[in-house]
Amino acid sequence: MGRLFMAIGDSFTEGVGDWEPRLPNGVRGWADRVAKQLSKADPEWQYVNLGIRSRRLNSIIDEQIPVALELKPDVITFYAGGNDILEFRKDMKEFLAQYTQAVDALVSTGAKVLLFTGFDIPVHPVLAPFKRRNWRFNDCVRQLAERYPESVVLVDYWDWDAYRDKRMWDIDKLHMNRAGHRYMAIRILEILGYPHQLVFDPFGAADRVGFWQATQRDVEWLRQWVLPMFGRRMRGITLGDQLQPRWPEPMYPAQGMKKQFRKRRKSEESRHLRNSELG
Repeated sequence: MGRLFMAIGDSFTEGVGDWEPRLPNGVRGWADRVAKQLSKADPEWQYVNLGIRSRRLNSIIDEQIPVALELKPDVITFYAGGNDILEFRKDMKEFLAQYTQAVDALVSTGAKVLLFTGFDIPVHPVLAPFKRRNWRFNDCVRQLAERYPESVVLVDYWDWDAYRDKRMWDIDKLHMNRAGHRYMAIRILEILGYPHQLVFDPFGAADRVGFWQATQRDVEWLRQWVLPMFGRRMRGITLGDQLQPRWPEPMYPAQGMKKQFRKRRKSEESRHLRNSELG
């Protein structure tokens, strides 16, 4: 059996912002890119991605970490907590204790575990209070990396200047776009010390935006993205409620991700048709 790379977490891990309708859940993301490069170096690498957008830490602990404990991957990436940080009602002390227990469990598998700090996004003043909660989270992540120097690899996303460029972000300003995901994949492969063929082309000079144009964009952003997000939270629903993990079982990226997804979709359609006929 080949080596196994597992990615667990929320929208960051799922790949939101790197839109690709020919792949599960309509996204690609940095984890798919990492898995593909690993398979180019060794076709026996397998890949699992359990990330689902909007998932909170307790759901990830209940749904995803048990799979890691069962499969015992060689490499695990764990990014969780962003959705919890955006909840003022969430007790940060309790949340960080849960996060620590989750990391303890992942380390127990014997895998190399990659932990991520949260990026210090230049946000609109309306979201500024959440930045301090993110700083507390980052301190916890760094402390855990120090606790497990042989098992945990710190991906200090917070400190990467490349993401200061707005062109690395999707229109919602909270998720990386395709360029951001590609750059993340490159950095992770470099941190792990694996060869890759990915290239990131530097951006040219950014266009200057006037004060009034910038203000109009901020107003539109609040209307289209921020207010609906908090509205969903108040109603207790999320964008990931109807979604399933993108790659829930070990698969071989070397065999072609789009090809395998087409095959999976045809199988699901055939099964649905048979069930409809029986009904």
